[in-house]
Amino acid sequence: MTETQLRIAVIGDELVAGVGDPKGLGWLGRVIARTHTGVTTMAFPLAVPGETTTEMSARWEDEVIRRSSNDPDVDHRLVIGLGIADITAGLSVARSRLNLANILDLAEQRKMKTFVVGPPPCVPDLSAHIEELSHAYADVADRRRVPYVDTFHPLVNHDQWYSDLAVNAGPYPAQAGYGLIAWLVLHSGWYSWLGLPEDQ
Repeated sequence: MTETQLRIAVIGDELVAGVGDPKGLGWLGRVIARTHTGVTTMAFPLAVPGETTTEMSARWEDEVIRRSSNDPDVDHRLVIGLGIADITAGLSVARSRLNLANILDLAEQRKMKTFVVGPPPCVPDLSAHIEELSHAYADVADRRRVPYVDTFHPLVNHDQWYSDLAVNAGPYPAQAGYGLIAWLVLHSGWYSWLGLPEDQ
């Protein structure tokens, strides 16, 4: 990295804030702890509980701008942590796709590189819906050549993931679950997205 400062804005729901983690780190804190950029790195978790992509699309730009700088030596990045609020709110998959596409397109216009983390499994009754939504999000990101972390498929049959959800009686993981999400993020293009070596 040639910049002297890295600012990563992270929008999403409770999972971005690490709700349920007794250590208070969540997946984001664990990822940042393993990210050695060589420059001053600031990560801003901008979480809103139960937020749909429609609500996220309406508010993200203003919040990110407040944490931005006009200094050309500052590298601004956007991470989008997607949850399941669209399902519980009754939004169509088409609407969810469009909302994510609008965020990614506007971020591109602002020359802000983006990274998307998909929704993990939580409530078994919603698994089919979450899988469909994750596939749709992955397609939107792929069409824009934006890294997408599929957290659903690696965790949907993972015993430790469900054991950890049981600690908090769902739908939030505890320490081990957030560690699993962090591992997936770190091994799904995170370092290359930042222009860093993979063997950190």
